[in-house]
Order: sequence, then C-alpha cells, then structure tokens
Amino acid sequence: MSRRGATMGPKERRRREVEAEAPGPSPGPSPAPAEPQLPARLPVSEIKNKQRRQLMYRRWRQLQRREQLEAKKKRKKEREALGDKAPPKPVPKTIENQRVYDETVVDPNDEEVAFDEATDEFSSYFSREKTPMILITTSDRPRGRTVRLCEQLSKVIPNSHVYYRRGLALKKIIPQCIDRGFTDLLVINEDRKIPNGLVISHLPNGPTAHFKMSNARLAKELKRRGKEPTGHDPEVILNNFSTRLGHGIGRMFASLFPYNPQFVGRQVVTFHNQRDYIFFRFHRYIFRNEKKVGLQELGPRFTLKLRSLQKGTFDSKYGEYEWVHKRHEMDTSRRKFHL
Repeated sequence: MSRRGATMGPKERRRREVEAEAPGPSPGPSPAPAEPQLPARLPVSEIKNKQRRQLMYRRWRQLQRREQLEAKKKRKKEREALGDKAPPKPVPKTIENQRVYDETVVDPNDEEVAFDEATDEFSSYFSREKTPMILITTSDRPRGRTVRLCEQLSKVIPNSHVYYRRGLALKKIIPQCIDRGFTDLLVINEDRKIPNGLVISHLPNGPTAHFKMSNARLAKELKRRGKEPTGHDPEVILNNFSTRLGHGIGRMFASLFPYNPQFVGRQVVTFHNQRDYIFFRFHRYIFRNEKKVGLQELGPRFTLKLRSLQKGTFDSKYGEYEWVHKRHEMDTSRRKFHL
C-alpha cells in the first residue's frame, strides 16, 4: 500500500469504491438538463418581513377585487342576455338572515300574544286611558355632559321633566313619582363624566329595564344638524323587535311618547334594533319636492344594550328578574339574538 493510500480516510475510500461500482455512461443521447424549480410561494401570513407582508397582502386584495368585479360584470351580461328568463338574484348571506331560530319570535296573528298585550302593564297606554308623563333624573352629582343629555332628552320626549336627585335614593323617588302622576322614570347613569347606563321604570307596577349606554353624542357634536326641535309630538318608529322579549321592550319605548303624533311637526324618533344593539335617533323630515324627501338629524343620539329586565319597579336588592343577560352563557353564537 502506498503512503497516499495509507493516509486516505474512510470517507474518501468509500467514495472511490462507489465510483468503481457505478456503471459507465450509456451510448444513447445525453438527457436534457432539468428546468429550474422555483420555490413554492409562502402564505402571506408566514412572510417574516412586515413591509413585504403588507405589500403582498395589498396585491392579493387588489387581485381578488379585480376577479370579483369581472365575475360581477359577466353575471350582469348573462342576466341582460336572458332577459325575463334570468334567475332571481341570490340573497347575500348576512348575520341577520342566518339568524339562529328562536321559538319566541312573535307571530302577529297569535292569540296568546294578543291576550298578553291586552293585559300587560302597558295596556292602559295603548288603550289611551293614560297620557305619558315622564320624570328624567340622573345618578348622584352628575357632570355637565350628563346634565345636557337630560335636557336634550326632555325636548325629545313630550311632557317630560328633569329632576336632579341631590343624594335622594330611587326607592324614595318612585313613591313620590306615583303620587304625582308620573307614568315612567328615566335614570341616566354616568362613569368618569360619560353617560354609560339607562334605567327605565314603568310606573306604578313596572317593569324596569336596565340598559348599557354607549356612543352618546349631544346635538352640538353632530355634523349638519338641524335647528332646535319644535314642541310637536314626534312619530315613533320601532324596528326589528321580533321576539317576545323584544316586543315588550318596544312597547316600553313606545309608552314614553304620546299615542297620537303630530305629523305637522315632521319629527320622528327611531329605535332601531340590530344584533341586540338599540340605536336611538331623532330626525326631522325635509321635503325637497313632491317625490324626494330627506332626513335631518336633530340629536341627541346613543346606543343601548339590554342588561336586565326586572318585574315591578326598581329594586336592586329584592327585585325579581324576568331576564338577565349572561354573556358567557347566552352569547355562544354570533347568529343568536334575543330581541
């Protein structure tokens, strides 16, 4: 063995043995070189560089919008070509029309619902036996924003009066309200100078509803708002209160306003329920001509979320609750609504 072979390592010796055992080149034509393979495209979420990731996402969204627009134009041409024979347009899927079935949805022709409406706490209002008279108050020591909200609500709700509590408990206020002929008590609570709660107690026998208030905006904070509201009784619109619970809440809101609106004032109050959030708006009709009509917001505006419904008047200690919102137990699906 030569000196070079003696110093050869095991890896080098094994490589030479493999080369000796390998067959020689075939006499045929040499194979074509393989085309270079590009690396597979990474998902956008796995791109580490933030700027590159944002750029790729924007390009992907633009491509997706372009494809959707082309598909929309193609469907439109097909519908025009078919004319009257074109199939009906598909209804887009939304959370509202994919709502989980609720057994308590009110049927207008249900005799049981009609009987309950004729005997509930609001029957005297809908039979026009009582005229609403509202007392609006606040939590103890209210700040300026809550005070101004109460003053503006008193202009929206006819025959309403603002009273500042000055440390007086609600249990003492309610008997005085009943003795003086008030039909409803509204309490606006605040936290860190911002209105965050609303309690509506129907007198004298209840019920009492507690709402969380959010996104409260005063009239002066609205863009393109109209002039001061007039003293006419407004029209009331209640939207999407479809269940038994929502039906009762809608009747509670309706009982705050006079039964017969004065349409001459062209003012309308809207309680719009969408996904259990109740949006309060106050508008005035603007008739531009015989065919066109617009809405001019007067303010204020806020959003309500029902927290509990209690039997009888306000009693935080011994009150019996008809319904309490338990978020972890009830909000198991985004498509399930209670109002």
